Amino acid sequence: MSDPRHDEEESDADRRKANIIMLVIAAILVGGGIWLVNALIDARHAEECLESGRRNCDAITVPAR
Repeated sequence: MSDPRHDEEESDADRRKANIIMLVIAAILVGGGIWLVNALIDARHAEECLESGRRNCDAITVPAR
């Protein structure tokens, strides 16, 4: 017969693994959501700039001296 303590330890280990996996998935989803919101905000700003009739809407990066 199986030892109940062994089954309990095994299920605790399985739960820990499942919790870690779920935490990683949640962190990826939150990170992806933040990235998506920032991309949408940038697109909205560019669209508002173009709609106002301006032509210089792209950000100009100047190299450091």
